[in-house]
Amino acid sequence: MADQDITVVINNETVSARVASNRLLREFIREDLGLTGTKSACEDGMCGACSVHLDGDVVKSCLILALEADGRTLTTIEGLAPTDGLHPVQEAMINNFGFQCGFCTPGFIMTIVDILDKELVEDPDSLREDLVGNICRCTGYTRIVAAVMDAAGRRGQ
Repeated sequence: MADQDITVVINNETVSARVASNRLLREFIREDLGLTGTKSACEDGMCGACSVHLDGDVVKSCLILALEADGRTLTTIEGLAPTDGLHPVQEAMINNFGFQCGFCTPGFIMTIVDILDKELVEDPDSLREDLVGNICRCTGYTRIVAAVMDAAGRRGQ
């Protein structure tokens, strides 16, 4: 497989790199760029731990080639918060104890931000449906849902 040059705006910084044509976006983010908040877990798009935003939409980076990000804008958990604090969803997760071990938390946060940006939060039951692509083996989701409802309430949704 031939290597190819790509240029990506990642967390508001333009990055140019040479990548193998079969390099996954998750591998590029974690191994080439050293942004380890994007987790590697199921390897097949089922758990959501590798979720990032690509051109403003949440995607699972284990299902996308790095080449597909060429010329696009990528945001990882490291680039989500303002430089002087936390993103409101991060604050809500902390305030509502919406995590336990924390492994899945970055992927959940990226998915939740996407849901809130699209104003999809109607009620806790519909939210659980929207989160079906993210798996947490520790919390039982109750506190994660509480955190999302808290963040949505702060945004007036």
